[in-house]
Amino acid sequence: MIRTSLTRAIEFPAGHRYERTDWTESENEARFGRCYRPPGHGHNYRVEVTVCGEPNPETGMIVDLGELDGILQREVVEPMDHAFLNELPEFAGGLIPTTENLSHVIWNRLEHRLPGNIVLVTVRVREDRNLWAECTKS
Repeated sequence: MIRTSLTRAIEFPAGHRYERTDWTESENEARFGRCYRPPGHGHNYRVEVTVCGEPNPETGMIVDLGELDGILQREVVEPMDHAFLNELPEFAGGLIPTTENLSHVIWNRLEHRLPGNIVLVTVRVREDRNLWAECTKS
């Protein structure tokens, strides 16, 4: 069976700060440098979500873009747009909002909300044009 993939990109600005509360200020500064310094800093994130499925013979689409866009809006854009990522529930417990961790958080927010016949394949989070992290289905 041939499977087809589709990638949708969204963008949002958000801020964050790297900090481990169990480390001293000097330990945080030594490990995280400018990323530790209050009040934090921001990025214009670009998130690329790739899904896979079989095209519907009636529509030619693997997923209704309106439905996918609605999921991305609810699960990613609304809670993260202009947010301080450290305050999201997933990061409030001490998980550091790195690009790597953010890609995992977005994966977890999307994976079980997609229509049943659609498989989440990749979540890529671009912090800028030279740095990104991605989660992929193995």
